[in-house]
Amino acid sequence: MQTLYFPVDDLPTRGAAGRMTDKRFLEQEIGRWLASDERAHQIAGEAYYEGVQDILRRQRTVIDENGKLKAVEHLPNNRLIDNQFAKMVDQKTNYLLGKPFSFDTESDAYGEALSSVFTRKVKRMIRIVGENAYTGGKAWVYPYYDQQGKLAFTHFPAYEVLPFWADNEHTDLDCAVRLYPVTVYDATGEAQVVNKVEVFHGGGIDRFVWEDGILSPDPDAPPTSHAVVVADGKEKPYNWERMPLVCFKANHRETPLLRRVKCLQDALNLMLSNFVNSMEEDVRNTVLVIHNYDGEDLGEFRRNLATYGAIKVRSYDGRDGSVETLEIAVNAENFKTVLDLLKNAIIENARGFDAKDERLNGSPNQLNIQSMYSDIDLDANEMETEFQAAFEELLWFVNQYLANTGAGVFDTEDVSVIFDRDILINESEAIDNCVKSEGILSKETVVKAHPWVDDPQKELERLKQEEQDAVAADPYRAAFVNNHTAVTGAGTEGGEPDGDE
Repeated sequence: MQTLYFPVDDLPTRGAAGRMTDKRFLEQEIGRWLASDERAHQIAGEAYYEGVQDILRRQRTVIDENGKLKAVEHLPNNRLIDNQFAKMVDQKTNYLLGKPFSFDTESDAYGEALSSVFTRKVKRMIRIVGENAYTGGKAWVYPYYDQQGKLAFTHFPAYEVLPFWADNEHTDLDCAVRLYPVTVYDATGEAQVVNKVEVFHGGGIDRFVWEDGILSPDPDAPPTSHAVVVADGKEKPYNWERMPLVCFKANHRETPLLRRVKCLQDALNLMLSNFVNSMEEDVRNTVLVIHNYDGEDLGEFRRNLATYGAIKVRSYDGRDGSVETLEIAVNAENFKTVLDLLKNAIIENARGFDAKDERLNGSPNQLNIQSMYSDIDLDANEMETEFQAAFEELLWFVNQYLANTGAGVFDTEDVSVIFDRDILINESEAIDNCVKSEGILSKETVVKAHPWVDDPQKELERLKQEEQDAVAADPYRAAFVNNHTAVTGAGTEGGEPDGDE
């Protein structure tokens, strides 16, 4: 079976503009994409997850004599981050992808071949892809051949890839541009960042350098094919019949999770920072009311107060001098109430769950647990649908690789990707239901539903082996089993006793 088509040597011209219809068109599209709101949201999602949030740029301001805001430095200016957004990303990612996924196929040979391709390392990468899909709305997986000639995968975040779709549903990729920074060193040893560009299309991959809105051919990386296949001891470049970029989406709208909760996350950081600012303000940085004291200007007065922590006052015109603070009482309960409301709003809008939910108090039944997981379950259903479609596309490359390496032809084999969701269950209730189902359901069905079983097939094999060992160790039981077999005809052809007996 032929996986890849026409060798690169048979292609027409390979110039910078020969592969694509218009280099200037690409330059304009890249420039517009770099300044787009979509990419800004994707970058912001990654930054917020890392804790680089808007509150870090906050300044305390006052109104100056011209009625304009002016930054001041003598007031407390805490920039605290309670990163509930990152918590939601991790929670939703681990709920669907925290446990390794598996493949369900009737072909044992296909299952073993898939296990050899989707190693633990690849499954870990898919979890990272899920995390990037939440922060960027989507993520990309690039299948390629490594130096040993084996199929490998790498992933790109959403803000690195500009796709050109052939349809409005964003299911058929026409071509794509990847832009990523690379640190290079000149002859003097000075480091500088160079923006590299890779253009993926049906004829291979063209490589450029992006500078001042212009694409220039990369002198260090000439155009290449999608893959290099070793045949008869020689390397031969080939291109896939499909674009070797697979899009994994968090939802069909490709919307980053941050767009749902950014204003709430910013408000939470602001309220927490304001609360700590209020608690830190004391007589050295709050408003002071000075009675009968006019010995120096206010600036010098503030400096002396900050330096010595004391004020010297005297009577003036028969009136006693004094200093008072003008302060506003801080009600901590009000702040706590608002902070709790914001945290709950983030959970609701991010469609997560609260692990401290009151429904988990005591010994919750399974209905209460399922109610708590309802929002994250609905969101995970949508992401699973998108990932199933992406895996169907990715498995095409895997099947072609398996066919080319002689592992087998599996194009017609049915296969399903099984995501083992990390959901809390009431184990006692689940086990009790399994016990009550014995005799009504098959042993295999009961074993699959048991919460302590990870591999039902291996568990059934263990049960069978234990039963055989028990029969072998107990002569009376063995005799009973043999007698039962002779009476019922078990083990004879057709499973019925001989009519002559």
